[in-house]
Amino acid sequence: MPKKLRLLRREVTYSDVKDEEFNMLRRLEFYDEQVQFFTNLWDKRDWMKTVVAHHLNLGCPSRCEVLEMEDWLHGSFNVCVPIVINNPQKSRVLLRFPLPYRVGEAFNPGNGDEKIRCEAGTYAWLQENCPEITIPQLYGFALSSGEVFTFTGYMPLLTRFICHIHRHLLLWLGKVTPSNYIRHQYTDAISVDGLASVNNGYILIEFIEETRGQMLSNTWHTGRHDPTLRKTLFRDLSRIYLNLCRTPLPRIGSLSIDNSGFLEVSNRPLSVEMQQLENEGIPTDIPREYTYSTVDSYVTDILGAHDNRFRYQPNAVNNRGDCADQLATLTGMRTVFQSIFSRSFRRGPFVLCFTDLHQSNIFVDEEWRIKCLVDLEWACARPIEMVMTPYWLTGKGVDQITPEDYGPIRQEFMEALASEEERLNYESSIKLGHQSPPLRLSETMDSTWKSGAFWYSLGLSSPSGVFTIFSDHVKHLYLPDAHDEEFGVAMMFFFQQNMGAIAGRKLADKQKYDEDLQRVFDYDAGT
Repeated sequence: MPKKLRLLRREVTYSDVKDEEFNMLRRLEFYDEQVQFFTNLWDKRDWMKTVVAHHLNLGCPSRCEVLEMEDWLHGSFNVCVPIVINNPQKSRVLLRFPLPYRVGEAFNPGNGDEKIRCEAGTYAWLQENCPEITIPQLYGFALSSGEVFTFTGYMPLLTRFICHIHRHLLLWLGKVTPSNYIRHQYTDAISVDGLASVNNGYILIEFIEETRGQMLSNTWHTGRHDPTLRKTLFRDLSRIYLNLCRTPLPRIGSLSIDNSGFLEVSNRPLSVEMQQLENEGIPTDIPREYTYSTVDSYVTDILGAHDNRFRYQPNAVNNRGDCADQLATLTGMRTVFQSIFSRSFRRGPFVLCFTDLHQSNIFVDEEWRIKCLVDLEWACARPIEMVMTPYWLTGKGVDQITPEDYGPIRQEFMEALASEEERLNYESSIKLGHQSPPLRLSETMDSTWKSGAFWYSLGLSSPSGVFTIFSDHVKHLYLPDAHDEEFGVAMMFFFQQNMGAIAGRKLADKQKYDEDLQRVFDYDAGT
């Protein structure tokens, strides 16, 4: 009987995982780490009540009730603990913790706090700049290092008054004002001790009740074939895109709230791929304080992270042919990007992008009107040429979509975007009394589809899918008649000097990985 081991959501044998492209040795550690983390949180229920009472200014923690562990909402990178407030409405809030074993905390300490600061920064920026986009209320957040912040609207009356005077004084002096999230430290010993023992930060957000909508993913696979539902969804999505692009950001990076409550683009552009790589022990070589003023400097560093996946992931390659193909792709990605992107957009505009806007993060009503966006993690300011239609419109994976299937529904989305953009530009020109429309997002997105920048950006965001995407959609733009074998032989040698040693090391890494995986499963390759 083959030995079974536990992943987060299922049990597997060696045969189930031996060909997986991810580092399964690391993923087999997740389940035990999850049990330990969840048990620790469960033991801190009294602390959670005190935390919620602090941020909501409830006075008495006994008014809060932590729901049972089976009611917790567990995603890929967070666990959300529902807490009921014992008022007439029985309202609920979510205490949301990043999972340290999924965000690379052990490899790069501070990743959890970085994620919290950036997510809170996104909430604060949207509240101030895009009130038309409906998001949950962020009540407060805290970092593992001890800093605690609360939304000013829930602070004690005197504190609110002082914050109000301070903000207006700064405005009068022409200075930058802080966000609506201000340092508001605990006064209870249980809260201080609890945060230290959990050793993990959190955010406290509004719970979106079923009466306000349901996840789009619940009805996507059946409803996506209905043109009326798609039209409504695409119209609302278009408005979100246009609202985000209405206020450009000064640099490529992530919004973050500093210890004084000020909000700015001061963090590296934090995407899910970056923390996934670091969670597997792969350095990205992009420090947290890095932001970018040009597209090419940003792309160069992201390509460097792709290169590091090849160098550091033990099972990155399967054989010599696979090694050659990957090196050729990575070299090709380096070679073509300056001709893919327009030099006229090299220094901006940069706009906030929801890089993880999938169907489960969009709440809709029965007619697919968007009622709320949730899980705002991984949002960051990116070049406007990297604003893309959602890859999941045809229900396929990022490296499975084709122009033949994806093109028609993408065009349907683009027609909705162009229509909404025309309406908004007309209303703006009437209000401002002139007819000089701003940069048209729909035209830029159409241009990136024609130039191949759409596919290049898609590959750039997927360390595992980049090889298929480049081979199927980018390479032929430059070598339409080239054979794969000829391309691989020529390009792989331009990746780095001494290619023979690199290939030999990666094949040795793969052999050792296979041996280690077999050992974990007590698998005898000779049987």
